[in-house]
Amino acid sequence: MLGDIAIDVPSTSQIHRQLVCKDHEARAISINPSVHAFFVEVARPSLTDPTGDLERLMAALEKDWQLSNLVCDLAITRSLPEVLRTANWQVTVAVRGSTEIVAVSAGLKESLYGVAIDVGSTTIAAHLCDLSSGEVLASAGRMNPQIRYGEDLMSRVSYIMLNSGGEAELIKAVRGAISELLIETTAKARLRPLDIVEIVIVGNPIMQHLVLGLNPIHLGTAPFTLTSDAATSVRARDIGIDISPGGYAYVLPCIAGHVGADAAAVLLAEAPYDRDEISLLIDVGTNAEIFLGNRDRILAASSPTGPAFEGAQISSGQRAAPGAVERVRIDHDTLEPRFKVVGCDVWSDDAAFNDQLPVTGVSGICGSGIIEAVAELFLAGVVNAEGVITPEAAARSKRIVRQERTFTYILVEGEPGVRIEQNDIRAIQLAKAALYAGVRLLMDKLGVTRVQRIRLAGAFGANIDVKYAMILGMIPDCDLSNVSSAGNAAGTGARIALLDRHARQLIEQQVRAIEKIETAAEDSFQDHYVSAMGIPHQFDPFTELRKLVEVPITKPATTGRRRRKRTR
Repeated sequence: MLGDIAIDVPSTSQIHRQLVCKDHEARAISINPSVHAFFVEVARPSLTDPTGDLERLMAALEKDWQLSNLVCDLAITRSLPEVLRTANWQVTVAVRGSTEIVAVSAGLKESLYGVAIDVGSTTIAAHLCDLSSGEVLASAGRMNPQIRYGEDLMSRVSYIMLNSGGEAELIKAVRGAISELLIETTAKARLRPLDIVEIVIVGNPIMQHLVLGLNPIHLGTAPFTLTSDAATSVRARDIGIDISPGGYAYVLPCIAGHVGADAAAVLLAEAPYDRDEISLLIDVGTNAEIFLGNRDRILAASSPTGPAFEGAQISSGQRAAPGAVERVRIDHDTLEPRFKVVGCDVWSDDAAFNDQLPVTGVSGICGSGIIEAVAELFLAGVVNAEGVITPEAAARSKRIVRQERTFTYILVEGEPGVRIEQNDIRAIQLAKAALYAGVRLLMDKLGVTRVQRIRLAGAFGANIDVKYAMILGMIPDCDLSNVSSAGNAAGTGARIALLDRHARQLIEQQVRAIEKIETAAEDSFQDHYVSAMGIPHQFDPFTELRKLVEVPITKPATTGRRRRKRTR
């Protein structure tokens, strides 16, 4: 029988392995974890004092540390006799929130350990931290194995809907990846997963549901209802993750059906609620999470940008693996390009370029590369404001060739080569228009026409050149000196929640105060979307951008033309 087939190539066998860019960032964080260590010397039992081991441990904690009425999980109680006797009755007790014993270790342990985990739809990252100092001891990342069930979140929800027991497969996959990261990070620090007393997890709503073992199918259709949007504390073993037997997993709250705990972590890391100026925060991904506001009011929305920014739906597209073009510059007169690829430190016009290329050679183009390529083609007059490679441009360079009824720009010659096709430009336009429309919708709701500060979060936001993002019209006009990368803000927010229990109360309070805007329910979103298809925009003048870059003058489309686009 012949039919469709799905081939899953494990990462260890891949030549073009994904570059997971989610390193931790140095950040001043208040250290006040929910789990603290207490060293005690427990009185030995005798014939005249046959009190149980647990009761004598409790008595020592109350005597030395004034900790009373503690509870202890049965799994810890089972191991207590052996631990006490092996340790010669001197142990370190990990107590969570002054109410519960979560671990008992032999001897004096000055440090306890926790892990902050950012579960993305494409990648998963983990940061092992010393809870007493806040130091990051090890970090690791890997591809989310759920990709085999669908590139984007809705494809995975569809898989669950169409396959009985599909949610169990996705749950097992994501939990398995988390467990592997715990093994990897603790091994780097010469520890064991059993040394971890707490983990903090952030992720988009669908990932969060699957980690917790909840079926996310209702997030696949309107009104996109969450099973629960509250913060969750649960024993890690209850969600299939092995750490210290009494250890907990804390999961940050979700904000809305498509604005999850990862977005809440970004909010915690960037803290726009402590600022006077109007800040715009964008976590760019398959869905872009957007925040707009200041200490007076904050709005949030999710905009369906699709996977084009990650290299999907692009003819030569790929993720950011060695060999992928990540930077592009095009001579505006000759239309000759130069470029950089992942895994090579020099540009293509450098004599050492071929010698330093990865073994893969130039294998494709990733998200940051396609954005710069399209923006450069626009600045060079090859692509017009409507996103079309013009016939006139073909007369200027042999790199522009006809492809049926459209034209293609050859960025890298040879095989496999890299080509920028008309459909590639259209895919980027659709993605950037959705992002810009979501931002403009929030600006309308907040009653502002300009933003004063823009922060781009996530691995994509960390690698994109903000100038080219503005040239394409991905983000609104703003002084470029006030536009910057927030790096892995979701991972930073997860570390803050891991190391400071008061931050958990703060973000739970802030999330309740956020105004959620559902783009699908707003009629004006479609109007903004159509207008944002233009490069950089059909109507917005981008005056700040024009102070720094010579942007081609474009004529606004007529009302009739705009109506025809909307009808399509």
